[in-house]
Amino acid sequence: MRSFMSIEITLKEKIIKAVKPLGLTLSLNDVIIENSRDPKHGDYASNVALKFANRVGQSPRDLADFIIKNIDKAEIDHIEIAGPGFINFFIKKDAINSAIENIIKEDVNYGRAPRKNRKVNVEFVSANPTGILHVGTARGAAIGDCLARILDASGYDVTREYYINDAGAQITNLGLSIQARYMNLFGIEKEIPADGYAGPDIYQIAEQIKNEIGDKALRMEDSLEFFKERGMEIELSRIVKDLELFRVKHDVFTSEKVIRSNDAVEKELKFLKGYTYVEEGATLLKTSDFLDDKDRVIVKSNGDYTYFLPDIVYHVNKMSRGFDELIDVLGADHHGYINRMKSALMMHGYKPEVLDIELIQMVRFIKDGKEFKASKRSGDAITLREVCEEVGVDAMRYFFAMRAQSSHMDFDMSLAKEQSSNNPVYYAQYAHARLSKVLTTASDINIDVKAPLLKEKTEMELLKHLIEFPKVIESAANKRAPHLIATYIQSLAANVHAFYTECRVIDRDHLDVTSSRLALVKASKIVLRNALSVLGVSAPDNM
Repeated sequence: MRSFMSIEITLKEKIIKAVKPLGLTLSLNDVIIENSRDPKHGDYASNVALKFANRVGQSPRDLADFIIKNIDKAEIDHIEIAGPGFINFFIKKDAINSAIENIIKEDVNYGRAPRKNRKVNVEFVSANPTGILHVGTARGAAIGDCLARILDASGYDVTREYYINDAGAQITNLGLSIQARYMNLFGIEKEIPADGYAGPDIYQIAEQIKNEIGDKALRMEDSLEFFKERGMEIELSRIVKDLELFRVKHDVFTSEKVIRSNDAVEKELKFLKGYTYVEEGATLLKTSDFLDDKDRVIVKSNGDYTYFLPDIVYHVNKMSRGFDELIDVLGADHHGYINRMKSALMMHGYKPEVLDIELIQMVRFIKDGKEFKASKRSGDAITLREVCEEVGVDAMRYFFAMRAQSSHMDFDMSLAKEQSSNNPVYYAQYAHARLSKVLTTASDINIDVKAPLLKEKTEMELLKHLIEFPKVIESAANKRAPHLIATYIQSLAANVHAFYTECRVIDRDHLDVTSSRLALVKASKIVLRNALSVLGVSAPDNM
């Protein structure tokens, strides 16, 4: 029994073996095998003869003919040459149909690749713990989590990390804001600082602290430090709960204060001494000697560190934990950050490829035909939780995954709530529910996993699409592209609906055909569920 994916690899191996007598040595990556869009052109096609004809001094058609004559034809029905030298492979029907049995046998593991023995760290969200998560965080959270799920399915050992920015001025302003509201509760006049936070969560935290300790903080010698620490703990716990609602769970929470402890920043500055120089009192790092377009200040003329220096310490720390690759999911305004951080890591002897920074473009949220904006500091932010509760987690995650993270997007909240085929996530989930209903209705009918009687066009198109899933996972992992999964799901749902409409699945007068079609239904349900799961989207049985 072979899955479609293994047949594709087998074809590559057959071609490699067939051309060896010509002195042509190829790798699996050298041979491209594509699915034929038109059944008249076979199941697979390869341009290998066009690509390598010059190497053996033959015309592409002559090389194609040589390959056809010398290739092992097991599992192949017949082969044709098309155009200037394309090779079209027609696979034996039972070899393709065997994919159904394979899918049903693998079930939740179908699409998952063998472990690669490579560790990758995906750092995402990392919002300052100074307030409730606002909706602007949603896209980065969804993309980061989807990337982690895709990489895991592709065989990587994935760690999801949240970097807590707890060492900057924003935490001091948080503490001062909570302190002011706490004092107000006791009738003491106190204004929040100009750069402070005025959201309702600040009042709630102040009230929580009052309930916890009463007026003790009024008599503390260093109450600001207490308000900073306790306030940040409460804000971070709320962030974690909101992320869990959004089906996002981090494995590691790393504190900037801990990273900077034990003079780590000072030690890093000493390590980088050979790559630095002083100009107008500021210390600059020679990142332009590597990949950057200019050198970067790491110590200001007043002696303060720029954020770049502790960030270098943080990335070196991550690499020291044994990761083969780091992925940072950041806002699009971090474009200039990419080459400077790669350059800094190169100073430590790492290759630039160890760091991949995925930039997330902005989202406009549209409600009732109008854009709405909000400010986190002023306290009128639209929260992640509010939007999740209004449109649903499934819709939010799916909509964010549908578009490449490098593109701007409008999130139409009205469409996200619409229960029609116009709503992409509803369209996909309805396909799954439809398949579930068929299996429930036909629960008394035997399922023939060999599916020997599948022959209709919509049946074969659906089956071939199911077979594509492992390759789509691998491609999405390599390209860091969750939208490829969403695109696949939409096509799969369309194939499911077409199959359901054009083929009578349950026909009690022809149970042999029904048994084959039920196997296709079961396999389709498995793949659709697995694909939705990779995006963190549910697969309901009833809608």
